[in-house]
Amino acid sequence: MKNLLLFLLLLPMARALPAQDPVEILRKMEDLTRGDKSYSEVSMQIVRPRYTREIGMRSWAMGDDYSLIYITAPARDRGMGYLKRDREIWNWMPSIDRLIKLPPSMMSQSWMGSDFSNDDLVRESSIIHDYTHRHLGMEEMGGYHCHKIELIPKPDKPIVWGKVLVWVAEKEYYQMRTEQYDERGDLVNVITFSEVKNFGERSMPARMELVPQDKKGHATVLITEQMDFSPKLDADFFSIQNLQRIR
Repeated sequence: MKNLLLFLLLLPMARALPAQDPVEILRKMEDLTRGDKSYSEVSMQIVRPRYTREIGMRSWAMGDDYSLIYITAPARDRGMGYLKRDREIWNWMPSIDRLIKLPPSMMSQSWMGSDFSNDDLVRESSIIHDYTHRHLGMEEMGGYHCHKIELIPKPDKPIVWGKVLVWVAEKEYYQMRTEQYDERGDLVNVITFSEVKNFGERSMPARMELVPQDKKGHATVLITEQMDFSPKLDADFFSIQNLQRIR
């Protein structure tokens, strides 16, 4: 009887416990895939109704402000590079010996002919600080029991999306799916993550596929082949001079 009374007394308290904190879930998700410094080798497949194009690249990153991408394939693009320093992006084109600082008018344009934009390289918005969050419950996604989280941009943030939905694996904190909606509530992009691999001491999805919903037969697939979260990097590495000479 005493145990029954204790259970009945604690039951209302249990029901009143706060739900999973969506901000903490998203922070753990980001911590899994982002380190203070990283080096990766990635292949990008650009799928179109009549052809598929593949691009190879090497990438270095430090924090949120620095990244450098070097194109390794195909041969005609080899040596091309992109440098991000804070909110600026520079493009080096060795075939014509030209360095370009991308203006704001080019940020919405396609990056390397893919379904990603130049603005995606800058990643100015933060899913932690620039959105309000709501935990919508649990759903199965990609074979994992996932948190479903809704992100609504804060009114003072210049974000193109009206809403973003993110599915995060409950135990592993893998990002399994993202849906991006416009301000009218129409679904624009679906991004799925799969093929979990071990990269040193971390495991995470190695395959990311972006499918624009208004372009039939279009997709862009990123496959991470190698990942190192402890490269020797400093701010001097991310210079225009290094962009032009790195191999």
